[in-house]
Amino acid sequence: MEFVFKRKINYYETDKMGVVHHSNYIRFLEEARCAWMDNADLSMSKIEKEGFTIPTLEVNVKYKYPVTVDDIILIKLIMEDYNGIKMTVKYVVTEEKTGNTVIEAYTKHCFTNKEIKPINMKKVNIDYYNKFKNL
Repeated sequence: MEFVFKRKINYYETDKMGVVHHSNYIRFLEEARCAWMDNADLSMSKIEKEGFTIPTLEVNVKYKYPVTVDDIILIKLIMEDYNGIKMTVKYVVTEEKTGNTVIEAYTKHCFTNKEIKPINMKKVNIDYYNKFKNL
């Protein structure tokens, strides 16, 4: 299921050249991913209370087009791969007014217990497994 997160660029997120500093996109992806999960009743706080974590294993970003203060970006997310142990989330970020692709990215994550040991969500929480599967 595709999910779109809308976000306005703040002044403090820009650099000396007046464009969003490249490091901020990692934060934007996480904001969008958390909103996506919240929307599916999979909030990080709820998951952590159940004793699970979802650390990030990898982030890949291709920068395509700059945006600046007050621009509105749309972050489209889709689950690209999921097996209950790991997941890959794909992102396409566009500028709302022009439709220009700002970045293309993906993040890879794994599911762990409190001790940060990998788990198979299908075996330890079938409800969460199915919710993630339906994202």
